[in-house]
Amino acid sequence: MTLKRTLAILAVMCALIVAVVAMQRQRVSPHETVELTLKGKKISVTYGRPSLKGRKAVGGELVPFGKVWRTGADEATMLTTDADLMIGNLHVPAGSYALFTLPSETGWKLIVNKTAKQWGAFSYKDADDLGRVDMKVGKTAASVEQFTISLTGSGSGSNGTLKLEWENTSASVDVKVM
Repeated sequence: MTLKRTLAILAVMCALIVAVVAMQRQRVSPHETVELTLKGKKISVTYGRPSLKGRKAVGGELVPFGKVWRTGADEATMLTTDADLMIGNLHVPAGSYALFTLPSETGWKLIVNKTAKQWGAFSYKDADDLGRVDMKVGKTAASVEQFTISLTGSGSGSNGTLKLEWENTSASVDVKVM
């Protein structure tokens, strides 16, 4: 291979790396991973964190009632678990899944979908759902500007909670390592 050709290939590779880094920086919503260890097994949720920015979220344009929501921004929210779980009354085998929600005025459902990697809810298919569980819905003590997911529990125990908070709404479901 000639020096000229090698330099051209290196230049193209550098340009691709710069483009990928630039695309990551252009995200409007930051991304975060939250983790919890129960009975020595790791559970993680990776999601995009949109902000209200003066908009109506729950029951508005961002999280409309009666429509499947990606539960965050950009890619669908992804749950990864090293152990079999019970989420509410749903058995979830170890692995990776997309999490969606179906909010309504009377309650929320958490949807665990077997297609872990997908963009938003645009390609969502209910035929790929592992299952749906009811969430406990309540009001937050103060307005939450940026969408937040938390996983809480005791590391030595087997029980935890998955909680979603945004605007003035909190939705949660129990999680248990089997």
